[in-house]
This record gives sequence, structure tokens and C-alpha cells, in this order.
Amino acid sequence: MDISFKTDEGRFNYRVCAIMTYNGNILTMRDDHSPFRYLPGGRVQMCETAEEALVREVREELAVTPEIIRPLWLNQAFFTEEVLNVRFHELCVYFLTDISKTDLLLKGERFTLSEGEHVNEFEWLKFEQLKDEYFYPIFLKEAIFDLPQNFTIRTEYE
Repeated sequence: MDISFKTDEGRFNYRVCAIMTYNGNILTMRDDHSPFRYLPGGRVQMCETAEEALVREVREELAVTPEIIRPLWLNQAFFTEEVLNVRFHELCVYFLTDISKTDLLLKGERFTLSEGEHVNEFEWLKFEQLKDEYFYPIFLKEAIFDLPQNFTIRTEYE
């Protein structure tokens, strides 16, 4: 069971995301229901560690097993999903990962993979491109240029 629940005040999500980079590029994705780009990852399940969730989600979405280098951020995000008109409180742990021992780079600069009934579009974007893209999390558009050496807690309000 995913750690996500709805209350009268909104929805809570506990998520993980993978920061996959190479040569100044970052892997982004968009699914068939989303107008914006985001990072591979997903919800943590009950009794699952954040690390286990990250590996599981990347395997499900990309069919590769990432090596976790280190956690970068715990982001506390407070935002309203406009389409659903739902207020969110989301905790997301962002992990720097190593994909050099996978075949991910062989898939090309842009590729599409199916995950069950969903179609996911992936694209390697230059760090500089993020500022011009409809991309979440917004903080990463600048933070990608200076990754923290220590695990950092941050808060994002929209």
C-alpha cells in the first residue's frame, strides 16, 4: 500500500525521486496524464525504506537497477494541484544515483517505455534547459548546478 492518503484538508504523499545525470544532462519524464516533466520515482509503500522504494520505482519505470550514491534532499512541498483542485502536502526524498552500470544511456536522448497501462516519455535534458521547461520540482531548476554534499531538508511553498 502506497503511503498516500486523503483528508478533508487535502492529500498527503510520501515519495522518492532519482537524480540521474551524465555530462550535464538530467533524465526527466512525463506520463500520458501529465503536461509537465518530472523525475523518475514514485510513492513509498508501507514498511518499505526510501531506498527500497527508489530502486523498485526505477525498475518499474525504466527496467534498470540504479545504484544509490547518496540522499540529497528531503523536500517538504505544499502545493495545490490545479486540475484536481486538491491541496497537497508531500514529502519527497531525492537520491543521487549512478546509472553507469546499466544500459540506460543506450536507449537514446529521448525514448518511450510502457509501465502497465501507462506510457512514459523520457528525455535527457541539459541542466540549463530546465529553467525553460514546464518541470517539477521547481527548486531543482537552480539546485541541479550545486548538489549538496550533506543531506538537506528544504521546504517549498507554491
